[in-house]
Amino acid sequence: MPKNSKVTQREHSSEHVTESVADLLAHEEPVDYRRSILNVTGETWDKQKDGDEELDAENRPAWNSKLQYILAQIGYSVGLGNVWRFPYLCQKNGGGAYLVPYLVLLIIIGLPLFFLELAVGQRIRRGSIGVWNYICPRLGGIGYASCLVCFFVGLYYNVIIGWSIFYFFKSFQYPLPWSECPIVTNGSVAVVETECERSSATTYFWYRETLDISNSISESGGLNWKMTLCLLVAWSLVGLAMIKGIQSSGKVMYFSSLFPYVVLVCFLVRGLLLRGAVDGIMHMFTPKLDKMLDPQVWREAATQVFFALGLGFGGVIAFSSYNKQDNNCHFDATLVSFINFFTSVLATLVVFAVLGFKANIMNEKCVVENAEKILGYLNTNVLSHDLIPPHVNFSHLTAKDYNEMYRVIMTVKEGHFKELGLDACLLEDELNKSVQGTGLAFIAFTEAMTHFPASPFWSVMFFLMLINLGLGSMIGTMSGITTPIIDTFKVRKEVFTVGCCIFAFLVGLIFVQRSGNYFVTMFDDYSATLPLTVVVILENIAVAWIYGTKKFMQELTEMLGFRPYQFYYYTWKYVSPICMAVLMTASIIQLGVSPPGYSAWIREEAAEKFLFYPTWAMAILISLIILASLPLPLVFILRQFHLVSDGSNALSVTYKKGRMMKDISNLEDNDETRFILSKVPSETPSPMPTHRSYLGPGSNSPMEMSSAPNGRYGSGYLLASTPESEL
Repeated sequence: MPKNSKVTQREHSSEHVTESVADLLAHEEPVDYRRSILNVTGETWDKQKDGDEELDAENRPAWNSKLQYILAQIGYSVGLGNVWRFPYLCQKNGGGAYLVPYLVLLIIIGLPLFFLELAVGQRIRRGSIGVWNYICPRLGGIGYASCLVCFFVGLYYNVIIGWSIFYFFKSFQYPLPWSECPIVTNGSVAVVETECERSSATTYFWYRETLDISNSISESGGLNWKMTLCLLVAWSLVGLAMIKGIQSSGKVMYFSSLFPYVVLVCFLVRGLLLRGAVDGIMHMFTPKLDKMLDPQVWREAATQVFFALGLGFGGVIAFSSYNKQDNNCHFDATLVSFINFFTSVLATLVVFAVLGFKANIMNEKCVVENAEKILGYLNTNVLSHDLIPPHVNFSHLTAKDYNEMYRVIMTVKEGHFKELGLDACLLEDELNKSVQGTGLAFIAFTEAMTHFPASPFWSVMFFLMLINLGLGSMIGTMSGITTPIIDTFKVRKEVFTVGCCIFAFLVGLIFVQRSGNYFVTMFDDYSATLPLTVVVILENIAVAWIYGTKKFMQELTEMLGFRPYQFYYYTWKYVSPICMAVLMTASIIQLGVSPPGYSAWIREEAAEKFLFYPTWAMAILISLIILASLPLPLVFILRQFHLVSDGSNALSVTYKKGRMMKDISNLEDNDETRFILSKVPSETPSPMPTHRSYLGPGSNSPMEMSSAPNGRYGSGYLLASTPESEL
């Protein structure tokens, strides 16, 4: 090299060399590394393949707007669980007191881990498989496990959307078909259907008209053709929404994410005008502070936080991977987390306002029925008229008058009171009847709506809301499958999406046979909880302990333009892993303590009965857990013992005028110092940002080495201590 060159002049200088390298390379013609003498991999250059990879990297789809992205994340995280799981947990675990552990755990577990997933997806710009292969190849099984769990959850989640579609179309009639028991003709006599008479009209419609359910999981009973058609419609909707990727699903989110809020607000306003709504809301928010000391309450709150935000599924990573790298994902994480929380509170207000109204209706019905029993006892002299307070009027009997009369009779007839068969008819007892899941949506809530004025309108709105809530979550869940698979294996988006939906529909036929509801319960209870907990723990460990929390914080600073709070450093490194480990232990204990069974509807008894899973069902149950977790140890073993390549020798670097692009899966430490990083990435962000492996043991972050004077990512090449002759 000439003696008067800038490099030679500064060879013995303390000044940084990056400017000189920039001067040299700025005038270089575009050179492909794999075609140059610097190709140390022995990889043959494929011009077509190289062009395709470069085009794919630069043309990655992006959200049309920030609003579209936020709505997609909200639509994914806000789902059916916010409407029918959170209110149940509030009622069960201390009312308003439950909000305290939930909010605490949302801040120390939910928000940091949600921010972590958003950050790695946006930084690396790949789906879950690509992200975890990039961060730690030996933990690459995390991405595959996430895809499997998404598939299991999507199978049964879309069945619930199918049920909602069935109720939606049945709502276009007056009176609603579940408002009265059907009449059957027995010879010349018309009688009420026995099963309906012994339960209720809404319960009968759910179990018999909708599911036509068998008495146990062992009795298949064949396919329910009505539910099969509804499932086909549900998968068709998902396929149409997903077929063009975020170009199509993003537009769907404008409606599917916003419409549920319109319905919830309408229901809240209507509910507050109903008689007894305040009783329900007061019951919900009256705190039972002693519940806050119960570890079970904290475990259930942690589980709800975990699933409410969709952690571990891969959908969060998939959506954030379509963002620009300078997007403020910290703001997104905070906004979506707290919108999710306030949506749960709003849904709880709606549910308890309506259930308060229903409780008053049922309480009045109880008072009327028991008042008729008392009148019968008075007419047959079983009870004396002296026991009835003089101000009581049976033609206008209030709940307060009945309770007073009930206490007098119970006191006087203490020895024979049980024989009278009178009920206390307490409003509190009705409000304490806890229901969740399908029992809340398809039985309790539908029964309450039958008493609404213009009940078909409210029923249509309610089930359309459920369809949209489910569709938003399904789009995110399916993105957790399609995005990483398309990124990794370069399959055609449209072909893979359609094939995935068809395959899922065929497998999902198991859920629309007459025993299908029992399989939904099995998958809901066992297919996701434990595997996802393990996945999120490993995600946290991979970033905080293997990649390095300090290094990750430095790269976030470079990406966001500001340094995240130290709060995240400590939660990622210590608090979240410990809390998640405790949750996983508690979940394993819960699985061991709780008998593996399900609630079966017995037609002859017109009642639910708890049954244990048969041996073959236990085998399926255990297989679900093992299959969802299997990629984690399998990929680790294969890559630890070099049975499959982890991409450590796969290198593609393309020099271009003013910038460079690279695609590195995992460089060995002794290779790290051999490659030149990006000149001005801020001009055109690389599809694969600077990899951890450019840092040698004990080296500083590239963000510390560069003064970053030009743009967010800095302007200088960072050159390793390679001899000049290698340039």
